[in-house]
Amino acid sequence: MNWRSAIPWSLVVFRFLLGPAIVILAWRIAAPDIWLGILFLAGPVSDIFDGVLARRLGTATSKLRIADTIVDSAFYVCVLIAVGQVNWPAIRGNMWLIVAVIGLESARLVLDLVKFGRIASYHTYTAKIWGLLLMVAVGSVLCFGSGSWLLTVALIWGIVSEVEGMVFSLILQEWVHDVKSLSRALAIRRATRAKTAAEVSASLS
Repeated sequence: MNWRSAIPWSLVVFRFLLGPAIVILAWRIAAPDIWLGILFLAGPVSDIFDGVLARRLGTATSKLRIADTIVDSAFYVCVLIAVGQVNWPAIRGNMWLIVAVIGLESARLVLDLVKFGRIASYHTYTAKIWGLLLMVAVGSVLCFGSGSWLLTVALIWGIVSEVEGMVFSLILQEWVHDVKSLSRALAIRRATRAKTAAEVSASLS
């Protein structure tokens, strides 16, 4: 691995280690604290920059995208545990929404593995908005112990984002990364079907 690849991969590894560190700190403090918020915010920031740097350095491979998706999921599981440690009422009040998000995420991962043989990595606009909402909501809960309603809004938007990702996986015929919107997914589907039809026509002629 050269230095160009090492930079984005190091940010992914950093976020992977950051999740357990937040859980440990939340367990030791057991109360909202500004340092918990700072550590948490380092996660989304590293998530933004690993993708930006990978594209600029020309190292945005499918392996990096899949690893990024897996680490994101692991990171937010750790964050969920930390929020429960410092503000259990915020978790209890949104329990069904949390279960819905986790259930949809799990169902989509299974669908991706069955259909494509690997995890999809769409990085949609709705997912980016979800990340922003989640960052604000969780940061507020970890730092100040408030913002349960923000967490509710973020989770509802998360359900929308997960449903959109599942729709993408259902309509796309092959694994494709960085599909930002439904219109783009439909355009890719039409192009794939046209290519397939042309190949069949050519083989018969």
